[in-house]
Amino acid sequence: MAKKADYPVFEPFNPLDKRHLGASVANALLESDIYLLPPEPFIGAGVYALYYVGDFPAYEALAEVNRNNQFACPIYVGKAVPDGARKGGQGDDVDPGTALYKRLNDHAKSVDAATNLRLEDFYCQFLSVDDIWIPLTESLLIERFKPVWNRVLDGFGNHDPGKGRHSGKMPFWDCLHPGRAWAERLQPCAFTTEELEQRVREYLSEALL
Repeated sequence: MAKKADYPVFEPFNPLDKRHLGASVANALLESDIYLLPPEPFIGAGVYALYYVGDFPAYEALAEVNRNNQFACPIYVGKAVPDGARKGGQGDDVDPGTALYKRLNDHAKSVDAATNLRLEDFYCQFLSVDDIWIPLTESLLIERFKPVWNRVLDGFGNHDPGKGRHSGKMPFWDCLHPGRAWAERLQPCAFTTEELEQRVREYLSEALL
């Protein structure tokens, strides 16, 4: 008979563990309604997921699992926190404003500016969340789905760095999807379009298994 010291240990399930609570928020997002990007204006801050159903060749495997209202895997996951939270404030006194809508609308403008994407091929889910849960929920969603625009093509959520700050490299997202005027002023990308497309295909072939 095995000694007690060799017995396997099964940790008790704690429903109040922060990861379990965060997972419940993430699941609530995934059960929410789907909207074309961008949605109509609304009040709220929280988390969101974007889905792609178009015909850009490198995303074919991803689009396939999202078509016909399946929406099985986001192309991007993000968060929008209220202005007060960015300054360190939290709690019921923080006005969420239209943080989520503004973020989704910014993303819509980025997609619309791209020369090889169509805005009508993008859908979104969003969930208004108390600001204390927003970062954890975003992290859990990225960990669960490993969205290609979060993991491989950085820079989709970037903004214009401002006058005199264009010495950095162009984000991979803008290298593959040119069109944002401010990104064109940055330094050339380290990879060719063909190389980035191949990286995306290889990544999705494993991520979607």
